[in-house]
Amino acid sequence: MILLKRRRLVIWLVRAYLKKWGKTILLFFFLGLIAFFLLRVFLSYISTKLPFVQKETIGIVGVYTSDNLPEQIGSKVGRGLTKIGEDGLPKPDLSGGWEIKDNGKTYIFRIKKGLTFSDGSELNSNSIHYNFLNVKEERPDKYTIVFKLKDNYAPFLVTVSKPVFKNNSIGSGEYEIRDIKLNGDFIQSVDLVSAKNSYDIISYQIYPSEQALKNAYVLGEVKEAFGLTSLDYKETTLDKFKNTKVDKVLNKYLLVAIFYNNQDPVLSEKRLRQALTYAIPNKFVGGETNRAPYSDSTWINQEAASTYLQDLEHSKLLLSESESATKSATTKLTITTLAKYENVANEVKKSWQKIGIDASIKTTESLPDKFQIFLGDFRVSKDPDQYTLWHSAQENNITRYKNLRIDKLLEDGRKTADFNERQKIYYDFQKYLLDDSPASFLYLPYTYQVRRK
Repeated sequence: MILLKRRRLVIWLVRAYLKKWGKTILLFFFLGLIAFFLLRVFLSYISTKLPFVQKETIGIVGVYTSDNLPEQIGSKVGRGLTKIGEDGLPKPDLSGGWEIKDNGKTYIFRIKKGLTFSDGSELNSNSIHYNFLNVKEERPDKYTIVFKLKDNYAPFLVTVSKPVFKNNSIGSGEYEIRDIKLNGDFIQSVDLVSAKNSYDIISYQIYPSEQALKNAYVLGEVKEAFGLTSLDYKETTLDKFKNTKVDKVLNKYLLVAIFYNNQDPVLSEKRLRQALTYAIPNKFVGGETNRAPYSDSTWINQEAASTYLQDLEHSKLLLSESESATKSATTKLTITTLAKYENVANEVKKSWQKIGIDASIKTTESLPDKFQIFLGDFRVSKDPDQYTLWHSAQENNITRYKNLRIDKLLEDGRKTADFNERQKIYYDFQKYLLDDSPASFLYLPYTYQVRRK
């Protein structure tokens, strides 16, 4: 009886409450529904207008410092006074043109008007600070900069293609450097942010070896792996991974070559080196054949580049005339090769066996202090000057090659400002270098850009 009375009391209270506040509750209920649907429509619209962070992570192999950024990064953040065209010749970039005076010791650049850094500040002659050694800079006016060199140096026009920066991070490119992380003096990572959209970010991660970069790609640490020389990964290849796209690019600034120790008792003889060069295969799967010290994209005449196409009969003839090779029944040589070129070394070994050369192979991860034959690569400069590689007085002359004629041509080549004269000098340099064969030039390698779709 008591329970029944309580239930009637609750019902009565609810009726009384609804009678007094029912219309208000109903009104706010409908207003809430309307607000809910309006909010959904608004958020759907605004989400297409709001910027969201688009961060792309790219992996690169190499050792770089803040003063030596990878070219892929440098080209995004800055521009130089000049740029290098497809033909290998310097062309105007930040500068509208230049004059060369004092037999190549003075370079005068006219800066284009209306240029700005990516932060909007004006770029003029006062903004340019290369800080070259033994070079005096003068700025006669706001749009002219003059470089006075201690000695004439023809590759200077290529040197000033290096990007110009304000406060070491702001250039005139499409991106700005947001952050650089270092391990001692060496770069671990570089973050770039678009000058037009601060939510557009590219993060470059630097790895010490290709294997480390491949591991990073497989583990998902980077979305893209740039500049790989092979796709091999454990028991498979990277192109077999799901949602992976691979682009193959010819690297015109890296040349694979066989370097001979010209002071070695056996290899000091020119005929033997020539015989070895004539026996080398014409093609390698890792790149495009290039039998000269320059790629054919440069402005150096490549007429001599076909000199050493494979000719086993001529190779055997040269070998028979070689005193070093005829001292014993079999000539034994040791090829020390970078691990990534071990397959190439084996191909060369098989070809040399056809002319009676017995070669053994050792692998290494870097340039050895001592070697008889070294199979590796070198950077082909954007300027034809190869003074540091072949001049007899240079430490980087790893073949210990010495030829006074070559020394003189290299000295003249970097001091001659006239284009036609330089072309003749480097044509002669190439011709005599190939005749001496201190090295055998093999191919320009393919590199692979691997990325997730």
